[in-house]
Amino acid sequence: MIVFETNLPNLGPLHRGKVRDIYDLGKHLLIIATDRISAFDVVMPDAIPDKGYVLTQISLYWFKKKENIVPHHLVTAEVSEFPSVCQKYTSILDARSMLVKKTRPLPVECIVRGYLAGSAWKDYQKTGEICGYKLPPGMKEAEKLPEPLFTPSTKAKEGHDVNITFEQMVSILGNEKMAQEIKEYSLTIYKQAVDIAFKKGIIIADTKFEFGLDENDRLILIDELLTPDSSRFWPKEQYQPGHPQPSFDKQYLRDYLQNINWNKKPPAPELPQEVIMKTREKYFEALHRLLG
Repeated sequence: MIVFETNLPNLGPLHRGKVRDIYDLGKHLLIIATDRISAFDVVMPDAIPDKGYVLTQISLYWFKKKENIVPHHLVTAEVSEFPSVCQKYTSILDARSMLVKKTRPLPVECIVRGYLAGSAWKDYQKTGEICGYKLPPGMKEAEKLPEPLFTPSTKAKEGHDVNITFEQMVSILGNEKMAQEIKEYSLTIYKQAVDIAFKKGIIIADTKFEFGLDENDRLILIDELLTPDSSRFWPKEQYQPGHPQPSFDKQYLRDYLQNINWNKKPPAPELPQEVIMKTREKYFEALHRLLG
């Protein structure tokens, strides 16, 4: 079943993000990962079959492995344990939804980079720095960094997020202690995940975390976790710095869109079936390598 969007009566207010449909159930939120895909902050008109399933299963895998590091928002992913009002929608919700705690999301993206790629590579070429970190001269694209770096960004409601320094993050949050905790949690989660994924043939080049505060002002991990949508996943056996890497994420789609010279503004072009299925194949490759 392809789920491009949901409209489930009686489940409370609906917020539709780029990929997720979120229903306010009162005490909890119901997060449904649809099969939508975005690139350059624009949602494509075509779905990637089963993408929501892949994202949910990978997030669940990591949430279970990281709960000893930091509390997270996941309550359950078993539809049978959802509120009774959800039960008649089991066929839609099964394996692609999570019941989560309500939080107040913090207004920053918490990015950890282990390799020189994406916007970090562009910044390095211009300034020799990433978010205030001075890097050695002469580094290549996709080269491993001397150590993982915490490089936060703004969380833009429209347009692109902007890379910021840790000091700017402290200013946005207004709480240096909390900012330091977020930084330490992010680096610890990333380093442990890198070790796990590397043994399974995946290099996690970088990833994005989100944090929120619960009803007791406790810091908890929210949103998705270490998925092909929030991370760069590279096949270990093909890794060779000096150029863009093959990947198990939506980089394939981005490359296609750049090759057809799309202007990166709505409306997005319809995707050829070959691009849709190749993108699906890459997401499933990440799932199979991680979960077996």
